[in-house]
Amino acid sequence: MNILILGGTSEASALASLLAERSIPAVYSYAGRVSSPKPQPLPTRVGGFGGVAGLVDYLKQAGITHLIDATHPFAEQMSRHALAAAAQCDIPLMAFTRPAWQPQPGDHWTHAASIDEAVDQLDSPPQRIMLAIGRQHLEAFAAMPQHHYVLRLVDHPEQPIPLPHQTITVARGPFTTSGDLALLKDHAVERLVCKNAGGDGAVSKLTAARTLGLPVVMIERPRLPSRRECHALDDVLAWLLAPTERGV
Repeated sequence: MNILILGGTSEASALASLLAERSIPAVYSYAGRVSSPKPQPLPTRVGGFGGVAGLVDYLKQAGITHLIDATHPFAEQMSRHALAAAAQCDIPLMAFTRPAWQPQPGDHWTHAASIDEAVDQLDSPPQRIMLAIGRQHLEAFAAMPQHHYVLRLVDHPEQPIPLPHQTITVARGPFTTSGDLALLKDHAVERLVCKNAGGDGAVSKLTAARTLGLPVVMIERPRLPSRRECHALDDVLAWLLAPTERGV
């Protein structure tokens, strides 16, 4: 057995720790979007593979027998590449994912199917808006320059962000409800825009928004082809230790 974990999430880190404890051979792969990724107890590689063809080459050269996609729910391209590469190499693939967040009593959500739809929902008089969406898609919100945007990023941006009114806070989760309440209050945030990442590490901003009665624009996850998927470490381990089953 030789496993490749496509990581970058808390779930991937938990899986890496479990495999290391059990001395199961595995490699952890980071996309390389964060300047100082969390150290892992497994051999680690950082950076892209070069598309489906590059991933196929890596899987063959490294002798990978099982592929686990534990990337962020919005890493659509990588997840599609993983599906295609696993099929080409005839190795089993498991997606280790977080259940999506669901609205709770007291929430004021509007749903957006994409970043562009989320931008369209901000066609309103100026507000102070927190964008909890990472750094990749910030430029799209320049189409609504009337707002003041509060940005929470993992790293300081290397390039200027093209938003005329902005405040940047740099922090790495997991976050707390008390901390997010203070953040929203200190910056007088009036609306929250976020991706439906799921999990516990970043849910506190939704609890804080609910407490303050703030509206939330919730960007829904991209649709992916059908694949084998689980949400629990024990289920991943059971799949790995079951008799080899080809395909996805």
